[in-house]
Amino acid sequence: MAKNKVINYISESYDELMHKVSWPAWAELQSSAIVVSVATLIIAIIVFAMDEVFRNVLLQFYKLF
Repeated sequence: MAKNKVINYISESYDELMHKVSWPAWAELQSSAIVVSVATLIIAIIVFAMDEVFRNVLLQFYKLF
């Protein structure tokens, strides 16, 4: 009984992936990858800048004591 369920699940999953899913074109994948890379770089720069600002603020604060 459980074996039939597993085989049915695999068969339906294969059918869905091969016939019902619309896969993006290569050009669309490339443009999406570029957008994600640029966004990641911008976010990393912002986080780095915030880290440096907070580090400098805390260093100035600790110098008071």
